[in-house]
Amino acid sequence: MSHVRRRRGFTLIELLVVIAIIAILIGLLLPAVQKVREAAARMTCTNNLKQIGLALHNHHGTYERLPPGFSSKSLTINGEGMGPGWGWAAHTLPYLEQDNLFRQIDFTKDITDPVHATVRVRTLKVFRCPSDSPLADTCDIPTASGTVKVAFANYVAMGGTFEVTAYPDTGNGCFSRNSRTRFGDITDGTSNTIFVMERESKRSPRTTWVGALTGSTNPPINPAYDEEGPPTLVLTNTGPADEGRVPNNALDHVEDASSKHTSGVNTLLGDGSVRMIRNTINPATWEALGTRAGGEVVGDY
Repeated sequence: MSHVRRRRGFTLIELLVVIAIIAILIGLLLPAVQKVREAAARMTCTNNLKQIGLALHNHHGTYERLPPGFSSKSLTINGEGMGPGWGWAAHTLPYLEQDNLFRQIDFTKDITDPVHATVRVRTLKVFRCPSDSPLADTCDIPTASGTVKVAFANYVAMGGTFEVTAYPDTGNGCFSRNSRTRFGDITDGTSNTIFVMERESKRSPRTTWVGALTGSTNPPINPAYDEEGPPTLVLTNTGPADEGRVPNNALDHVEDASSKHTSGVNTLLGDGSVRMIRNTINPATWEALGTRAGGEVVGDY
């Protein structure tokens, strides 16, 4: 008498249990994967800023001064800019292995000149934080003569305490309109002075490495605020301590420092080091780090 062996498969309940276990394991794994990805993105952002810091130091070594926050003619101090508008980042291109792009720029002609149609929309990874996800590689800048498209970027230079729109020439940071800051001018010490930091696309959708477009506006995200001017496309400011405009603050000024990192913003200091400045920094310390010669005592942060 022969016996037929029956092959036993999974029951429906067993299959559902297996699926549930797999779902739980995936749920446990995803946060770990996301943390690893963010750590890698944060490291890339840090390396970008270190490269920018080296470029700024090399520029200073060549010209014995830092590049201007942006270059533009004006009839009066803190008056309206008349162009051409090229920003600090454009001046560092030869030191970021972008000499060919640098040679395509005619710094005597305005950013909006047709000769720069290709240059001004060029995306450069060194000026982009991989944690950020802008809607596009370019942003539309409203100007008096129409909308101009330029490459989006995540890094802006420090103009000091006060609004760079109202005080483009007289900021107390290291970068302003037509500035020629030397290391010797930074009496607060380069290790206590911010050079460059982050802005993310959701809070500041109109940030660019190209420059401060002549006659442009930077519309606010918060409708309670007025439009900002051209300097905010490439510069930031800390605001006075009593305003509490620390990184990633809830005030939603388009020129403020911000990032997609969970705890703060990556920041390039004048000595070339990069630090994560946390959202919880003391506002007085934050203001002190933005000035080049304020004489403040900077504590731990």
